[in-house]
Amino acid sequence: MQAINSRYAAVKQNLLETAEVMPEKDYSFKLTPVQRNFGEWIEHTSGSLYNFCSAAQGKPAPKTPPAETKAAIVAKFKTAFEYCDATLKDMTDEKALTEMKVNDKAAYPVTALVSLIGGLNEHYGNLVGYMRSKGITPPSTARTQKK
Repeated sequence: MQAINSRYAAVKQNLLETAEVMPEKDYSFKLTPVQRNFGEWIEHTSGSLYNFCSAAQGKPAPKTPPAETKAAIVAKFKTAFEYCDATLKDMTDEKALTEMKVNDKAAYPVTALVSLIGGLNEHYGNLVGYMRSKGITPPSTARTQKK
């Protein structure tokens, strides 16, 4: 779990800082007309947090209403991370590798947790394009430049 926790902490920091750094007026910005806008990406990522962390617990994801303003979207995002924080806090190596049944199929929490890290990093990669097109340095780059 040490590897999962360290990668989760890094991508969590990147995503939360991303949500904060984008100005509210740009939450409706789309790179192209067919893509999600920035706020929808943050909302989608909140849903991913609930889906993957619920899967790691072997239970259905909670349903949350959509948020409209930057403040509401960011608050929802932080709550979704808190949900995953609790999932990871209670996860041990043994639990992560223990078989459970999901819809009568064998499943392992570690599978959902690896998917969580991969999915969050993919989402961050998408959001980087939105920030760069608005002249905003992505948080991971900004931290590297300070060193």
